[in-house]
This record gives sequence, C-alpha cells and structure tokens, in this order.
Amino acid sequence: MSTILLLTISNIFMTFAWYGHLRFRELPLWQVILVSWGIAFIEYLFMVPANRLGAQAGWSGFQLKIVQEAITLIVFTFFAIFYLGEKPSWNNFLAFACILAAVALTFGNRLSTH
Repeated sequence: MSTILLLTISNIFMTFAWYGHLRFRELPLWQVILVSWGIAFIEYLFMVPANRLGAQAGWSGFQLKIVQEAITLIVFTFFAIFYLGEKPSWNNFLAFACILAAVALTFGNRLSTH
C-alpha cells in the first residue's frame, strides 16, 4: 500500500510539473521549465522510494510501471477536470478502462499464485 500511496503523491507532483504551466501561457518557456524542474525534483523524492519499496515487496519492473501509468491517468483525469477545466469524452474513459485491464493482466500471475 505504501508503494501505491507514494506513486500517487509522485504523480500529483509530476502532473503539475508537466501540465500545470498550461494555465500560465503568458510566462516565458524558460521560466516554466525551471519551475517544472523544481517540481519534478520533489516528484523524484516520492517516485524512487515507491519503486524501491515495490520491488522489495516482490513487484516486477513491469508491474511497477503499469500501476504507475494507471495512477497517472487517475491523477491526470482529476487534474484536467478541476485544474484545466477540461471535460473528458467517452473515448477517454474507454482508453482508461484499457489501462485498468492492463493492470489486471500484469498482476494476473501474482494473484493466481497467492
């Protein structure tokens, strides 16, 4: 559970690092890059321990990455709706369901052996 919590926190920071500047398009690119790098540094303080703890708990690199991508989509969906004011369409939700299916598939062997 700590892996998922840390991955979620790291994804919140990374989403702001990558997309937060879209609300401030009047700022010069070099400024948003510097701010984004600062935010990304904080993201790494959560991502690296999340991956380490997950690996120590027996998760494979593939499992860590696929779960991270699913968390990214969840975080980004909330971010896009509430921060950017965007409305997702049906195909966005269908694509999200495919990612969740990938999570289920990647943990399939692990679930059947435990």
